[in-house]
Amino acid sequence: MNSFCVLYTQGIGNKEWREFGRTEVIDNTLNPEFVRKFILDYFFEERQNLRFDLYDVDSKSANLSKHDFLGQAFCTLGEVVGSLGSRMEKPLVGIPGKKCGTIICKAEELGNCRESVMMQFCGNKLDKKDFFGKSDPFLVFYRSNEDGTFTICHKTEVVKNTLNPVWQAFKIPVRALCNGDYDRTIKIECYDWDRDGSHDFIGEFSTSYRELSRGQSQFNVYEVVNPKKKGKKKKYLNSGTVTLLSFLVDIEVTFLDYIKGGTQINFTVAIDFTASNGNPAQPTSLHYMSPYQMNAYAMALKAVGEIIQDYDSDKMFPALGFGAKLPPDGRVSHEFALNGNPQNPYCTGIDGVMEAYYQSLKSVCLYGPTNFSPVINHVARYAASVKDGSQYFILLIITDGVISDMAQTKESIVNASCLPMSIIIVGVGPAEFDAMIELDGDEVRISSRGRYAERDIVQFVPFRDYIDRTGNHILSMARLAKDVLAEIPDQFLSYMRTRGIKPSPAPPPYTPPGHPLQSPIGHPLNTPPGHPLQTQI
Repeated sequence: MNSFCVLYTQGIGNKEWREFGRTEVIDNTLNPEFVRKFILDYFFEERQNLRFDLYDVDSKSANLSKHDFLGQAFCTLGEVVGSLGSRMEKPLVGIPGKKCGTIICKAEELGNCRESVMMQFCGNKLDKKDFFGKSDPFLVFYRSNEDGTFTICHKTEVVKNTLNPVWQAFKIPVRALCNGDYDRTIKIECYDWDRDGSHDFIGEFSTSYRELSRGQSQFNVYEVVNPKKKGKKKKYLNSGTVTLLSFLVDIEVTFLDYIKGGTQINFTVAIDFTASNGNPAQPTSLHYMSPYQMNAYAMALKAVGEIIQDYDSDKMFPALGFGAKLPPDGRVSHEFALNGNPQNPYCTGIDGVMEAYYQSLKSVCLYGPTNFSPVINHVARYAASVKDGSQYFILLIITDGVISDMAQTKESIVNASCLPMSIIIVGVGPAEFDAMIELDGDEVRISSRGRYAERDIVQFVPFRDYIDRTGNHILSMARLAKDVLAEIPDQFLSYMRTRGIKPSPAPPPYTPPGHPLQSPIGHPLNTPPGHPLQTQI
């Protein structure tokens, strides 16, 4: 059998599958290991659907209908990344009644953009440029471009009144220094600082990342040369020397490094069952269950939950409610299990959470007030018990608005800001959400009784901003998820970095007996929200 694999990606709005690329053809084996990698931009906050179709070559045609279909597999990029060691195995389907084999996809982050380097330089016997006193030297670093021009990429501070300056160490991304090309020329100019801005040129020298990476040695002592002086004076040697004192490479760890090392994302949902939502039996209620479309609570829950579930291996999610009277005695609870089992509030998958939500609407009585602190404290208790970086907790609160326990909620958030957790609040309905904006902490860091939150852990969005005027709920849910989840990787990293927690090493590559159909999937990620991570498949 001579097989190849075709990768398809899917548009968010129209759900149309588009061919992304094809592997090479592997001849005469039932267990091909494809070499060609697919490089994809990865976004934690988006659901990126993938499809792999396998074919047996039957002709030289590029038309897929001319080849024999062997089976297909569907997944999301998040599923691959979230699997142990970023390695996912799935059965191939698509031919009724036939076992089609399996496909193995592996994702890896592209790493050449992640290095930074810390360097320190000193000067020796630089030219004296000032009439009174010595010189005030500083260095300017330039990266060379493909067309032979130079772009400034760093300036040191000015060291006053010396011909033997020692500049402070500085850190610069490797891509800024040489665009990731270790042999590209780096030009360094030395100037004497003048108050009026007409800095005097002392001289220049050139090097490369590869030369600098040798560290402190005889290779990294550079003559500072002024070409004009060299052209005029026969005896001119140089205008002093600059020496590299230290060179340390630092690789920035990313969100994906932790996921690959086994960190689990635990997702909990808390739903507002206060009376201000309206009677669930009435179409005007925010909890109304129409036979034709999901209500805002269900849409927000599904939009966020379907993405986060890819990073949780057991797919068991605690689902809580607050602000309702519970059967049989009508007691008010601000922290009850939607499935009716306080000892085990876990639901199986996002569909299980949706089902528990629908069932609880039939059994509880909407009441009040709107208290957030009990559900925040509920998740915080779990987060406080695993602070070693192996788990991170995300609480999604969906509410119709005005909060009753603002002071307690602020205190709960300030306490939780030093724990491995983030809080997402989605406001549904027409209410004013001023209090939620305050909790978000983007403008002013939240505080309680004089204590400020250690880091920003709350993200608030009003659901009404995402209602698609054309009725395209798929698109509006995707936009909602994108905005509420975009800050999570940075919040996650800020916790890990401040605690000095490094990612666990990824498990060693596993080669199953018999080598089933295999497609290496590769993947890079190293970017702030809204920027792609790249993944190689």
